[in-house]
Amino acid sequence: MRGRFLAAFAAAVVVIPTGSAGASDRQLRDYARTTWASLAAMTDERSGLPADILRIDGTRSVETSTTNIGAYLWSAVAAQRLGLLSRRELERRLGRTLTTLERMERPSQNGGQFYNWYDHRTGAKLTTWPASGAPITPILSSVDNGWLAVGLHVIENAVPKLARRAGALYASMDFGFYYRPAVNRLLFHYVPDTGEEVCCYDTVVSESRIATYVGLARGQLPRKTYYGSHRSFPASCEWAWLETRPVGRTRTYFGVPVFEGALPYAGMLVTPSWGGSMFEALMPALFVPEEQWAPRSWGVNHPATVRAQIHHGLEEVGYGYWGFSPSAKPEGGYEAYGVDGIGSDPGGYPSNNDRTGIDRGFPGCPDRPALPDPPPSAYTNGVVTPHAAFLALRYAPQATLKNLARLQRDFPGLYTRWGFRDSVNVDRGQIADSYLSLDQGMIMASLGNALGRDVLRKAFADRALERGLRPVIGVEQFGARLSAR
Repeated sequence: MRGRFLAAFAAAVVVIPTGSAGASDRQLRDYARTTWASLAAMTDERSGLPADILRIDGTRSVETSTTNIGAYLWSAVAAQRLGLLSRRELERRLGRTLTTLERMERPSQNGGQFYNWYDHRTGAKLTTWPASGAPITPILSSVDNGWLAVGLHVIENAVPKLARRAGALYASMDFGFYYRPAVNRLLFHYVPDTGEEVCCYDTVVSESRIATYVGLARGQLPRKTYYGSHRSFPASCEWAWLETRPVGRTRTYFGVPVFEGALPYAGMLVTPSWGGSMFEALMPALFVPEEQWAPRSWGVNHPATVRAQIHHGLEEVGYGYWGFSPSAKPEGGYEAYGVDGIGSDPGGYPSNNDRTGIDRGFPGCPDRPALPDPPPSAYTNGVVTPHAAFLALRYAPQATLKNLARLQRDFPGLYTRWGFRDSVNVDRGQIADSYLSLDQGMIMASLGNALGRDVLRKAFADRALERGLRPVIGVEQFGARLSAR
């Protein structure tokens, strides 16, 4: 079974800068049309800010985040490239968003960083959750500000009429603010009111690396910063709380020793994320051509991640569908979903609501024997998240299109006039009642690149960013392999 799967996947995986023709092209364009409709529906006409959540009844959450705003900025550029709105409409929409950003509250001495949560109707900083009244501690998040910076830089390079304004906001953001030399990493976040620091991102296979990329490209961080986080955690018995013992060797880059560890999974070696989700691994690649600039690291690990997601959904658990990332739950609330076998979290990001997972032990360490893998029948109430599948579009286009078409066919109501709802319980057929703007933004970015000749990569990864980043990431060799032999 595994051999047939690997052979079929290897034949299907190709890296594509554009969408395919014919029926596949029409399918992707329909997805782009409806996804943009959801982003337009969740955006306030006066402020130009998107809500965090659009519900199936058309109501919107009050709150928005800096990541959501960045996602709306890049989604509008993708939509214009695909003919879904005119240049004049693009400028009108994004001009309104920039006007709100220019007056939104930021702390005066913290690197020009934005707070994490705002009222999407007014741009006012939030100090309580609108739905519950519970207090919010305003924080400055490195990863969320990183995604806002991405959207601003895309506008700076793709919308000439707004370039000066977007560029000024982008230039005002200093990501060196988060850097802590003692650990050679970036903070999770900083609390301006108290000075509290929450440290730090542990793994490089994380959406948080986008903040490092921006800081490196602009000379705000030392080059060695990129090598401060783990590839896998160490293989020593002190780390035997992990569910899989990594294999690998240590290499040195920019004076930093790095254990290039990877986890055996499905006949491969995969450099793990924390939770094994698709967006941790692949979201930055929507904007940075990682597999081209770093062919011995990301060029191997991205296809391996996609292969692992497909293997998990179709073979390891037998759902018949795949694509696992944090999302709105079908039953309400929010949950982190992933493929446990390619994650580091000992609790696992499960692919189902019953939290079924694996524990392959730490051979050679006391009291850490491997446990039997659960059978597919143990994975009940599996949850598939369509946006995760879209992230695989570049690396496995045929498998992605087939998977999305099957989800659309088998779960009526999952795909609507506003695109794919956020998740589906594939056992019960229950569908989330909302669309999350971040997840819709990932879908729109994937489609914009596939159909628009990498419009967002070209707008973000300009020559200046390439000069600052490619020499840093291009020298690395991960322990990842598409075959473990």
